Amino acid sequence: MVNEINSSQQFEQEVLNSVNPVFVDFWAEWCGPCRAVSPVVEELSQEYGGKVDFVKVNVDQNSDLAQKYNVFSIPTLAVFWDGEVVSQKVGGASKESFKTMIDSSLN
Repeated sequence: MVNEINSSQQFEQEVLNSVNPVFVDFWAEWCGPCRAVSPVVEELSQEYGGKVDFVKVNVDQNSDLAQKYNVFSIPTLAVFWDGEVVSQKVGGASKESFKTMIDSSLN
C-alpha cells in the first residue's frame, strides 16, 4: 500500500522517523510520466511489504517538501533511510530499475 502524504508533519512521522527505509514518489496529477510510474510503485509496495514503506507526495500540495528536497522535475523517486535520502532517481524508469535502487539502499 502506498500512503499519501498531506503535510510536512505527516512526512516527518512517516518518512523521516520511520524505522524502515521509505520509497517516496514525488508526483503531480497533471504529470503524464507520474501517472505511468504510479502502478509500478503500487506493485513494488506489494513486493517489498514489511521491508520498505511507500509514500506519495503531491508536489503541488506540498511545495515546501518539494523545495526542501530539491525536487525540480517529476516524477522524482527517492529512498529515505534514517531521515536521509540514500538514493534518488528523476523521471520514469522500469520496475527493475526501481528494484535495483531499493535493493542497493537495503544493503
